[in-house]
Amino acid sequence: MTPADYEKFRKLSPFELKDQLISLASGKAQRAMLDAGRGNPNFLATTPRHGFFQLGMFATAESELSFSYMAEGVGGLPRQDGIEARFTSFVAANKDQPGVAFLRRALSFVRDQLGLSAEGFLLEMTAGILGCDYPKPPRMLKYAEKVVRQYLIQEMAGSTMPAASTDLFALEGGTAAISYIFASLRENGLIKPGDKAAIGMPVFTPYVEIPELRDYQLQEVAINATPESGWQYPDEELDKLLDPAVKIFLIVNPSNPPSVKINDAGLARIAEIVKKRPDLIIVTDDVYGTFTDNFRSLYSICPYNTILVYSFSKYFGATGWRLGVIATHAQNVLDYALANLPEEDKLALDARYASLTPDVRGLKFIDRLVADSRTVALNHTAGLSTPQQVQMVLFSLFALMDGRNAYKTALKNLLHRRESALYRNLGINAPDDEGSTHYYTLIDMTKLATELYGRRFARWVMTHVDHETILFRIAEETGVVLLPGMGFAVRKPSARASLANLNEYQYASIGAELRKMADEYYERYKAEKKLEAENAPKE
Repeated sequence: MTPADYEKFRKLSPFELKDQLISLASGKAQRAMLDAGRGNPNFLATTPRHGFFQLGMFATAESELSFSYMAEGVGGLPRQDGIEARFTSFVAANKDQPGVAFLRRALSFVRDQLGLSAEGFLLEMTAGILGCDYPKPPRMLKYAEKVVRQYLIQEMAGSTMPAASTDLFALEGGTAAISYIFASLRENGLIKPGDKAAIGMPVFTPYVEIPELRDYQLQEVAINATPESGWQYPDEELDKLLDPAVKIFLIVNPSNPPSVKINDAGLARIAEIVKKRPDLIIVTDDVYGTFTDNFRSLYSICPYNTILVYSFSKYFGATGWRLGVIATHAQNVLDYALANLPEEDKLALDARYASLTPDVRGLKFIDRLVADSRTVALNHTAGLSTPQQVQMVLFSLFALMDGRNAYKTALKNLLHRRESALYRNLGINAPDDEGSTHYYTLIDMTKLATELYGRRFARWVMTHVDHETILFRIAEETGVVLLPGMGFAVRKPSARASLANLNEYQYASIGAELRKMADEYYERYKAEKKLEAENAPKE
């Protein structure tokens, strides 16, 4: 491809651009394509999956207790009476099967540590994995909500909040959560065209695109983190939130792609701002929080103002499961804002939600979210499928019972080794930002050129190499797929590499290929400088 061919792809989002880069990278059969573009992990949690499939066997046997006289494979709904005793017998008969010991421990934890009814929990999980009934309540199954919020408070708040103060809505991943939140905010008059939406940048690209859509027509205000401060948000950037025209602050924490959590000073600064802006709505996507030590979500700092979005996709290797939750505090700015809408707006909302309850004005925002996710009229069929909720519960219990954080430590070590392999073969030191998840890495092109061959070479690269199209050349010539940092609102020429979806030796190969290309550019630079010197006027 020529530079002119690259031009037509400039406006694509990084995730659409990725397909073009993959096509280029896979163009030569003799070369292996190394796709470090998308963040889908190549690791996953096996123990809770073993548990899921073993639970399915138990549940099917429970179903067959009814209509067992029929030979046509017809079962019935599971029954609570005696279910714990039957489960104990199942565990004893299958104790050597993978996942069964995990299920035994999980039931003990639910009963002995969370204080929940063992029979009630087992019945919900058994019926849930069979998928034999609608989700009830639609927002989230009763025991599922209690278990998952315990996990969230542990991982997102360091167990500093009472779990019972949090309401959850189980849904199809973090992206569905953001879509539903913006739609309900608009439908309920909490954001309107022309309002300002602050966005913590750099950020996952769709979060820049959504507020600009015709559906919302919001004015975007960039809250820029800086690499000079370890990708933290300077006070002068956060102070933009003091503008009363800013209605909502959308942030990914830890960030994507810098992969760095907000430090204690940044959290404290935002808390100070919220005291002056008690009407500010914060939406925080904390999908990468479990990859850092001592993570604290904004939800734990400013619970009244914050909607927490969490997805199980990355930490448990479950992007295909589509598992996520929205969390709001029992007392929150959203419900307060609804109560203080103009009477004209309240009357319109009374009509919108009239089919749900005679007391529309007492309907919480999170329950409006559920209804809006099914266009209100189909609220009775809302809710995440019950087998999905069961897997979510088993993931949560797996983490809650891991007192030594063995799984978390293993993943963190895995990502560290991959990052080290990439930069070791590239020939420069890996970034050492405090609070990094190491899930992604941003390769700063200027910094790379400077560290390899000095500032003069770096200046030459910035003026002689089109950094906006170099990723096409990298893909075409080396088979390495990276995403452009500018597509994530990174203001410096850079490339994002996921450290989650390839093996260690492949990251070493990526580093070596990038170094080889850098060396080629350096040879061109030296040749050009030599020619300039030879053609310089003689004194």
